[in-house]
Amino acid sequence: MTHTGSMRIPGIKRLYTFMLQTFLPLFMMTFFITLFIVMMQFVWSHLDDMVGKGLGIDLLSELFFYAALVFVPMALPLAILLASLMTFGNLGEHVELTAMKSSGISLLRVMSPLVVFIAMIAIGAFFFQNDVLPKAQVKMWTLLFSMRQKTPTLDIPEGTVYNQIPGYNLYVGRKDHADKESGKIYDIVIYGMDGSMNHPRVVAADSGRISMTEDKLHLVLQLYHGNWYEEVKGGGPVNGSTEMFRRESFQNKTILIPYDATFTRMNDDAMRSQYVGKNITELLATIDSVQARVDSVGDIVSTEMRAEPIAGMPSVRTERHDSTIVQVVQRPMAISVPTDIDSLFGSLPEGARQAMLTSALANLEMRRQNYQFRSYVTDDDKLTIRRHNIELQRKFTLSLACLIFFFIGAPLGAIIRKGGLGTPIVISVILFIIYYMIDNSGYKLARDARWPVWQGVWLSSAVLLPLGIFLTKKSIDDSAVFNIDAYRNFFARLFGKHQTRQIALKEVVVEEVDTQEALSRLASLRETVRAYLERYKRRQSYREYWLAGYDKPQLQALSRQIDDTVDYLANSREQLVLNKAMDIPIIRQLFLYRPGCGITWLGWAGVVLFPVGLPCYLLGTRLQKNLKRELSTTLDVCDQMSDILTGKTSNDISIEAPAGEISDEELTDEE
Repeated sequence: MTHTGSMRIPGIKRLYTFMLQTFLPLFMMTFFITLFIVMMQFVWSHLDDMVGKGLGIDLLSELFFYAALVFVPMALPLAILLASLMTFGNLGEHVELTAMKSSGISLLRVMSPLVVFIAMIAIGAFFFQNDVLPKAQVKMWTLLFSMRQKTPTLDIPEGTVYNQIPGYNLYVGRKDHADKESGKIYDIVIYGMDGSMNHPRVVAADSGRISMTEDKLHLVLQLYHGNWYEEVKGGGPVNGSTEMFRRESFQNKTILIPYDATFTRMNDDAMRSQYVGKNITELLATIDSVQARVDSVGDIVSTEMRAEPIAGMPSVRTERHDSTIVQVVQRPMAISVPTDIDSLFGSLPEGARQAMLTSALANLEMRRQNYQFRSYVTDDDKLTIRRHNIELQRKFTLSLACLIFFFIGAPLGAIIRKGGLGTPIVISVILFIIYYMIDNSGYKLARDARWPVWQGVWLSSAVLLPLGIFLTKKSIDDSAVFNIDAYRNFFARLFGKHQTRQIALKEVVVEEVDTQEALSRLASLRETVRAYLERYKRRQSYREYWLAGYDKPQLQALSRQIDDTVDYLANSREQLVLNKAMDIPIIRQLFLYRPGCGITWLGWAGVVLFPVGLPCYLLGTRLQKNLKRELSTTLDVCDQMSDILTGKTSNDISIEAPAGEISDEELTDEE
């Protein structure tokens, strides 16, 4: 025994090494592929913030580096899902997984080294979320916002109005392409604003040059042979008009336009104070401080409301105890004689009543605005708490998502047994889209306070965890989850499909058919069929259908008796007997014969849920009618078979319905 155990350990170690060597390259490949895909989506969505601003390759590389770190939580679960699908799909496709199971190694034993590896990744993902991701998010968003504020690079097109210079619209007819370094441009029109739309200026020139100052803070326009049109502010009435205009013709004019083309990096302190830039300790500290502020506002409001006078009488009194001022709540004063407030109000003069109502409305409006303003402040604080709480719990969801996606991908690959990049990619993308939609929906429900934060954040994990457990159990039990024939048979049992018997003449017969035994079997079968048809002469009512239905155990016994009789007659050497035996229908065991399954509460549920149960009732009674027609055909064939066995010719076979058979008129009456 000791020798056997020592021989098995190296084999298991080689299996573990083999699984790791198979999984790791696929995991690294899929991780970088998925990270590249999400990075391309990020670049596409922020393309306008980066293109056309003269940003250096160093700034773009820095942005992409931080963005790659930020998108690791999105790419990591998808990479684990895809890699595990491909790994176990390849093993199943090349029959390696079957060989392992036949050697007595369970699927969990095969998965165990990868489970340990994924658990280590999950632990590393937690520390990455807590320590690395906040800093990366701060750097990325700060750099991206700085790029958004960067002035676009001066690239004036030909024949188009260029509006990227603040306060100016510039039109250039054509450029000097022969000497691009000179910056010579022709047919220039400049439309500028002097602080408002009411006083524009228009400058037109035949040609000019455009350049930047050395500090890159101003744009220099050297214009030749042009005119200056400007509407001047102020000015007294001239010829009945209060506006003044100025026109100037020039041969050479220089215009200096403020244009900051430098890149200024924003300070990341503001972004670091947001929830995206904090670790667990900082998030908890912020939640506690903001929650204390919300509670203090609530205490202040409640104290003020308790201190409000009631019907003009103060509800608190101020007392001094040892140089300390204390407010004591007074007991409400009891009114010995009931007072009719309406009569007192009605006894006042009209002016006094109007003044009292106006004062009361003004007081209420002032209080409403005060409390509404405080509610706005507390709403912002509650949103801050929810955002920080969401970010806090998301530190843990990534680690669990890695484990869940592994326990979905590995069993699923073992079940479908398809490797490569085709089927695994399709399944992975579908599952990840479902996960992303559920996770995003839960995030929005938690952010908008429609759900508690923990429900929204953990919604995706709660949905996919049962799927992982289900697939793992099915793969361990070697269940045919994706076997199409199993689902086809299920729907065939549910809705029914006619089947025909196929009986061929046997070359070698072990048990010869005895005529008396065959007639006895046919007679017994006729009696059983007649008894079953006699029991269900008429169509069942809706209530009877759901609470009773057809007797399935008796029908199963009848079906077995028919099959035994046919199997016995199949040993006949007469082709006519075999042909007639094939005319006996195959009795199907359909679910809709008895939908209640003998369960009382299920039957009553079908009765109560009338709109849902009615289509089932109509289809089920139709199938019951077909069953009775099949049993009636069985009686006909049994009688004809008896006549054949007794030696009667086919002309002597009666075509009348046997006694006890349901006639066509009765079947028509059931409609």
